[in-house]
Amino acid sequence: MSNGLTTVIARGKTGAALLLLSVLLILPGLLFSAGEWKQAAEPRQWVFPRDHGSHEDYRTEWWYFTGNLHDGEGRQYGYQLTFFRQGLRMIPVDSSSLWSVRNLYLAHFTITDASGSRFHVAERTSRTGPGLAGARDDGMDIRLLNWSATMKKGTIFLEARNGANAVYLELVPRKPPALHGTGGISRKGPDHGQGSYYSSLTDLGTSGWLKMADKSIPVTGTSWFDHEFGSNQLRPDQAGWDWYGLHLSDGRDLMLYLIRKTDGSVEPASSGTLVEKDGTTKHLALSEVSVDILKRWKSPRSKAAYPSNWRIRIPSAGIDVTLSALIPDQELITTESTGITYWEGAVLGKGKSGRVPINCEGYVEMTGYAGALGGMF
Repeated sequence: MSNGLTTVIARGKTGAALLLLSVLLILPGLLFSAGEWKQAAEPRQWVFPRDHGSHEDYRTEWWYFTGNLHDGEGRQYGYQLTFFRQGLRMIPVDSSSLWSVRNLYLAHFTITDASGSRFHVAERTSRTGPGLAGARDDGMDIRLLNWSATMKKGTIFLEARNGANAVYLELVPRKPPALHGTGGISRKGPDHGQGSYYSSLTDLGTSGWLKMADKSIPVTGTSWFDHEFGSNQLRPDQAGWDWYGLHLSDGRDLMLYLIRKTDGSVEPASSGTLVEKDGTTKHLALSEVSVDILKRWKSPRSKAAYPSNWRIRIPSAGIDVTLSALIPDQELITTESTGITYWEGAVLGKGKSGRVPINCEGYVEMTGYAGALGGMF
């Protein structure tokens, strides 16, 4: 604990899962080669809600939920619940066995408490198997032990518990799925297949409960759901990325994905998406976006210096906003799952949309500030 920060790591991983993960991160070439997996290179026919499910022909996949919440007294909270599927084999050794390992599942769960300046973190890892972890391929139904994300009749139900902290939330889409990039292909660089298929539900009305220190708190707010799958995303000359998912008070939503290169430049394939109030989307090229870092925060644990205040300008959309972290310390050190140290946190902001003053809220994710990302991406 430091500066009011509480970090909780879920223990009890199976030895087999940890061994697989260690090999995965350190010697990825032993388990797979990119050529065995399908690539996010060609247009695909999207069908929802089916495509909220798993796509096991691709090496890496994640389902990513974040949200900005408040209680009846106006206190502010944030949460993240992310599930990762890492393909180990394109074809299972024994397809008739429920225990034949084809995928590894990993998950991260956080709660940000602004009034208490507390950040709770938990992580889990499991192989696939009965009652352990898995995801359906015909719709959203992802689970890792007692953490889950399930869509039923258009509503998403999230549940995650770790010790005295938990979320039980219902998410109702208010806009149709948004496809990023060109027809849902989000390019991450110049190589063939270097990218992901990427869709989002950017505006999810949210209600339910947070539980902290065994105290149940009714909350409401807005959530964001991202879903990506692909087999070949980052090159060795790419250090990490900064991702922004923002809800603007004029009814628009904004996604920006900026890949930082090791020489300090930004990958030209970086891009964004503006989702209008009616759900229509506009692709944003890197040349349309300006992001200035106004302030940084240095982690007392990893010593990484993360941006904590930003100014984002998109002249073509009339957007000019400044953002700040809800609390500075929202860093995850995931030594028992993905092995990646990154910052993922709730942010608030204000500015203008055209000449109209607006407020905004959302989440920012920053990777690669505390070292290499390893073999997962």
